[in-house]
Amino acid sequence: MFVSRRLSLVLSQANKRQKFPRMFFMTQSASNDELIDALKRQKVVKHEDVERAMRSVDRGFYCPSNAYFDAPESIGYGATISAPHMHAYALELLRDQLKPGAKVLDVGSGSGYLTMCFAKMVGPNGKVVGIDHIPALVNSSIENVRRDCPEYLDNGLIKLVAGDGRKGFLEEAPYDAIHVGAAAEEGVPPELINQLVNRGRMVIPVARTRNRQDLQVIDKNEEGKIDKQKGVGVQFVPLCDKDSQLGIRYD
Repeated sequence: MFVSRRLSLVLSQANKRQKFPRMFFMTQSASNDELIDALKRQKVVKHEDVERAMRSVDRGFYCPSNAYFDAPESIGYGATISAPHMHAYALELLRDQLKPGAKVLDVGSGSGYLTMCFAKMVGPNGKVVGIDHIPALVNSSIENVRRDCPEYLDNGLIKLVAGDGRKGFLEEAPYDAIHVGAAAEEGVPPELINQLVNRGRMVIPVARTRNRQDLQVIDKNEEGKIDKQKGVGVQFVPLCDKDSQLGIRYD
């Protein structure tokens, strides 16, 4: 759940092998197809498998207002559904891991939109677990998915659970791909790295300073060695506990 903060991509010389798309936003479209067309023109959606997934998941089932605007929207409880270009960006970064039969963990799954896109890409033999620590959001996401593709819940392709996503979801681990939709302010949770398969990839925003976050791409090679690439600057809600997100204080 995040909003892009700057357009340019800052990569070190060692990261030039990864081609990150330039991002554009605030497109106002009248339908889901028009929205995807705009993202293609802007070269945010670059591959056919990502395009098919996003066309097949109508954002109108998941976004309470302005569903086809390329902008984030509040979904309550201190959470947002990300701008479509950021969803496309995440799918493009993870597409090599989102192969048929893959297993995916979506931390901070919110509305369930990106969880559904992941499911479209991994297919009927895969599995996508969405986890959020706000039970009401999980229930809402289940309703959204059930309006869209109820069979994905019935056959277990999608599993939506309430829990502390900072600890991953060990019951279904390990995962080929992990997406985190909130900013880690105290480093990448080791539980998430541990639950990533060798040759897996995680995309997670990491806070560098109070006012700066970078989207990190974390790859684990076949020997289990970790490689981190720092990508685009972003602004996410913090990866925190439930009470902090809801603004509950104990004096």
